Amino acid sequence: MAASQENNTLFPIFILTMMALPLVPFTIVKLCNAASKKAKIINCQCSVCSRSGKYRRSIFKRISNFSTWSNLTLVLLWIVMASLVYYIQQINTEVQVFEPFNILGLEPGASESEIKKAYRRLSIQYHPDKNPDPEAHNYFVEYISKAYQALTDPVSRENYEKYGHPDGRQGMQMGIALPQFLLNIDGASGGVLLLGIVGVCILLPLMIAVVYLSRSAKYTGNYVMHQTLSAYYYFMKPSLAPSKVMDVFIKAAEYMEIPVRRSDGEPLQKLFVLVRSELNLDLKNIKQEQAKFWKQHPALVKTELLIQAQLTREMAVLPRTSQGHGWLRPAIGVVELSQSIIQAVPLSARKAGGGSSEGIASFLQLPHFSEAVVKKIARKKVRTFQDFWDMNSQERAELLTQVAGFSDFDAQDVEMVLEMMPSMLIDIKCETEGEEGIQEGDVVTMHAWVTLKRGNGLVGALPHAPYFPFHKEENFWLLLADPQTNEVWLSQKVSFMDEAAAITAASKAIQDSMEGFGASLKDIQIAVKEAVGRVKSGSRLVIGKFQAPSEGNYNLTSYCLCDTWIGCDKKTNLKLKVMKRSRAGTRSGALTEEGPSAEDGIEEEDDEEEDGYDDYESEYSEDEDDRNETKSKGTVANGTVQHNDSSSGESGSEDE
Repeated sequence: MAASQENNTLFPIFILTMMALPLVPFTIVKLCNAASKKAKIINCQCSVCSRSGKYRRSIFKRISNFSTWSNLTLVLLWIVMASLVYYIQQINTEVQVFEPFNILGLEPGASESEIKKAYRRLSIQYHPDKNPDPEAHNYFVEYISKAYQALTDPVSRENYEKYGHPDGRQGMQMGIALPQFLLNIDGASGGVLLLGIVGVCILLPLMIAVVYLSRSAKYTGNYVMHQTLSAYYYFMKPSLAPSKVMDVFIKAAEYMEIPVRRSDGEPLQKLFVLVRSELNLDLKNIKQEQAKFWKQHPALVKTELLIQAQLTREMAVLPRTSQGHGWLRPAIGVVELSQSIIQAVPLSARKAGGGSSEGIASFLQLPHFSEAVVKKIARKKVRTFQDFWDMNSQERAELLTQVAGFSDFDAQDVEMVLEMMPSMLIDIKCETEGEEGIQEGDVVTMHAWVTLKRGNGLVGALPHAPYFPFHKEENFWLLLADPQTNEVWLSQKVSFMDEAAAITAASKAIQDSMEGFGASLKDIQIAVKEAVGRVKSGSRLVIGKFQAPSEGNYNLTSYCLCDTWIGCDKKTNLKLKVMKRSRAGTRSGALTEEGPSAEDGIEEEDDEEEDGYDDYESEYSEDEDDRNETKSKGTVANGTVQHNDSSSGESGSEDE
């Protein structure tokens, strides 16, 4: 009985200990991380974003920010621990020591008559003939009888004086910290134990397997439905124009699950009238086109109308080519669609018009701007967004207040947003590690440093997007592509939000690369320290590998595309010559120390800063004859761009 009581007492102590071992250090680390975070404002502070309420820290938003699964689980575990502590304090955890005088209620040294008198008194109270309670029977046998025997029987008294117990030396007892009903395998308790074993060892793994298999049969590894992936593969073509990406985007199977109610008919009809100009309808056969539009699946009709409503203010599975790369035009079109949705700018605004030679999409993302404002400032020879961005703050303020009719507060909002917009710089090189020149079949490594600068000094920030209902982090994509063949050779995602992860990745990449070249430990430490400094100053290291194609000259272009801002993309042109592979495995056409020559086959060509992606045919481009005009700006090394940063005001703009 005592052993079972002790087991019941130790069980909550065992559970409390097992919970406290991971919970206490995890809580300390989490609190230290929360205290070390600096309260830095990284979202846009203009009046338009403030009125949207997206970044307003109300009491409900504070609660929702705290109410994450990890935080709620942490609080729940601490509540359970507090309950266990209170429960342990309430139960009797003291192990009773055998004291015969105390059991009989006597003082030490009592006479034999007093012992017999106390025994008779307790027998009347606890003897099984007087008290049918099983607990009383156990207490009488285990304690009262043994206490009386220990004080009256000579042998028992000798055992008590020597070993502290009338039965003599007691063996060591072993217990297990589990409840008594689990240790008693007789009757219903055995069924409970068996049910628990079956549930934990068989049913639980089976349920997890069923849920996993049911989801994996419907979704891909990146949580995109297989049906959506098949539709995108079918509709995505190499020549798909950016303005046609919307037609492919709405074919996702996820949109088929959007509920369409009978009450949605009238609002959708009104919405269709408002956004009809943005739909790709043939105006010559407008009635047939409208009828064809409404014959689509109701969920797809509702999806397209809602997206167009977002764009007018009332990304992404890419198919692969046979070489395993991607198609350039659809990739850029997906990013353009993402920019337009987040900034709530219609795709038609990318076309030339409204007083701007490159389209007015870049201007419309600024607060208080409209097509009429763009026409007004165009009269002052500010025809491109780059011209407007290159002006100093005083000149912009005078232009907006005197020409566009902005108030001082409105002009200040525009200045805030311009200070939030990122300016990108790219330093890129392609080489075969450990070899000179590039031969066909080589594994070519691309090293690129992508640097982000803002007027307000921030690196990671949330963009100005007052019409987008959710918090959106900036994402950048670095593409190495051949515009002539419309193929993407390499693509990497770049993020500027997590500085610690970027430092770790850059340090490891630099260390592995230099160790492969056999550099000394001192040189490696210097290079790693320099890389860490560049990351902290706003740069990210991007490394990718691709296999060199067959022999020939290739005019490649690297694109740094932002999925959030319009007009902040950068491109860099470079020429790459792949030499024929020698039979003996030796390299031919090695570089001389004076610099590259025509025989090297590796040249880089820098473009002046220009607006628009003029290397691919876009529906938004007007001057196709000037697509490939470039100007050389200095000597470069093998596969390395030294002074080559070309900006594109927007990907669908007119080429300079």
